[in-house]
Amino acid sequence: MRRAILALCLVVPCASVSTAEVSKEVKESYRRPLTVPFPADAPYDPRIATLGKMLYFDPRLSGAQNLSCASCHNPSFGSEAPSARFIGAAGVPLGRHTPTTINVAWVSPLFWDGRAATLEEQAKGPITSPVEMNATMSQVVERLSRVPQYAETFDKLFPGEGLSEGSILKSIAMFERTLVAGWAPFDRWIEGNENAISAEAKRGFELFIGQGACANCHTGWNFTDNQFHDIGLPGNDPGRLAIDPSNPLNEHAFKTPGLRNIALRAPFMHDGTLKDLGAVLDHYAKKVIQRPSLSPSMAQITLSPEDSKAIIAFLETLTEETSAISTPVLPAN
Repeated sequence: MRRAILALCLVVPCASVSTAEVSKEVKESYRRPLTVPFPADAPYDPRIATLGKMLYFDPRLSGAQNLSCASCHNPSFGSEAPSARFIGAAGVPLGRHTPTTINVAWVSPLFWDGRAATLEEQAKGPITSPVEMNATMSQVVERLSRVPQYAETFDKLFPGEGLSEGSILKSIAMFERTLVAGWAPFDRWIEGNENAISAEAKRGFELFIGQGACANCHTGWNFTDNQFHDIGLPGNDPGRLAIDPSNPLNEHAFKTPGLRNIALRAPFMHDGTLKDLGAVLDHYAKKVIQRPSLSPSMAQITLSPEDSKAIIAFLETLTEETSAISTPVLPAN
């Protein structure tokens, strides 16, 4: 893999998309990239990515040594948790639903409210959060330094730095950038195989980019504009406003999630309150709360039961056909 600069989040006009336009222009804007955008100061190194994978699955990064990054970001459930709110170190549900780590190489800023600018910064957040993994970085560094294989590997891969807070976070971020959703039936259809998805799913995609107005926010191959929107859900969470109070539209606004492997990632939304994809479409069609901060990208839509069924059939074509994520063997103390 090599670093690539990609312009993927193309906003598609949703009011007047014809079938011809879908086949010729719009489909191309949803074509998946063949390279991963690693930063210039962190070019891909398979050895560091392998080390980062060990750390991602290692419970020794938590205060009580009982939680790992993968505890919340479970590969079996689209790299999320299959519950509305994960139970963290404090023994109580967390404030928000676990966001996916799939395709985070293309996501910035990170977290539902965008409080982390980089994956390195994001990796530190859950480790040091008292209600999540409840550790300190100095505690983690000291603990891992007592593991001979870790100490030796960090010395080899990070000459002059060795095992440190920075090298731990760089390693985890390197691995997270490799968490790319695998090829899905939708991708094969985009590449020209008309038999890769059903006629109903094709109609669902047309509704997605047209009448359903989904592509106002869910654009590009990862199906996100990387922006923050108030989509009219109930609740008092200030969302992006707590990070950036300069824009009143940030109130109740949360990051647009990508939709790859979305069928594996229930429940949905930042609060995990919508149990399935049908409930999500029902919200957009019937239950949006009208308020001053509501995103201008939100559109009044009408969907018949057949329309919703077709959109869900399309969304299910975004599920990868094979997964390459396996549990690593961790170094012994």
